[in-house]
Amino acid sequence: MYRIDLDKNSIEESLAKNHYVPDDNIVTVTYLALSLGKPILIEGPPGTGKTELSKAISRAFNREFFRIQCYEGITFEQIVGEWNYQKQLLSLEMSKIKESPDDVFKEEFFIKRPLLSSFMNDEDSVILIDEIDKADEEVESFLLQALGEKQITVNDLGTFQLNNELLVIMTSNSQRQLLDETKDRCLYLYIDYPTFEREMEIIKSHVPEASSALVEAVVGVVQKIRKLNLIKTPSIRASVDWVRSLLVFKKNDLDAESLERTINVVVKNEEDKVKVLKNIKF
Repeated sequence: MYRIDLDKNSIEESLAKNHYVPDDNIVTVTYLALSLGKPILIEGPPGTGKTELSKAISRAFNREFFRIQCYEGITFEQIVGEWNYQKQLLSLEMSKIKESPDDVFKEEFFIKRPLLSSFMNDEDSVILIDEIDKADEEVESFLLQALGEKQITVNDLGTFQLNNELLVIMTSNSQRQLLDETKDRCLYLYIDYPTFEREMEIIKSHVPEASSALVEAVVGVVQKIRKLNLIKTPSIRASVDWVRSLLVFKKNDLDAESLERTINVVVKNEEDKVKVLKNIKF
């Protein structure tokens, strides 16, 4: 179904009001996903705002937020739901006392997990399927079927239809290749580390009390650090935290002393720390 009550400008403004500074590509894909009801598959380096985009969309459009954090070995039960065996057994024991059999395969005995909860929600929602590349292909295929057919079947319980305009956002760090069928059904978005100007905007949206000089200095150094081929590249969140940390020390600029004192905010590995202190000079 096409949505005619949206436009790119309103999406950009709504995301910005919720502390997410998008580029034109992010705005365009978000606009198309909301207009066409298509899932979004987001790839890109860790720490570039893939997960945060889904949260910002949820906040911006007052949609309830659900999340599936994928990992190796995740199962159908952990995604959809599982029977509450203790409650079932207790009910069966009580039915023996009452001498009247009780049906223990009803919804009240089923613990709903994020996917089923998002399907059954009465209000429009957002579900983040984070790091889908960590799940195995069987789980990916199930998700694909559920999202494609817009229904979920639970043995002994029945089939549940999608109750709302659910926006599905999947992220991947390319740990394995996803199925072609998954890619074919999604709008694709690659989010890289931001440009100098965009990273400044992002930090200012989160730390408005910081001076432009301080933000500019931090972003300049962070972007140099990202080119050093570190074990753990600094995220956008690390840039924001670094500015906040410098403000704690009442710094309005970044110099050699404050770099050495606060480097652990942005660098998370001792080998990386040595490399940064060796290569970043003032």
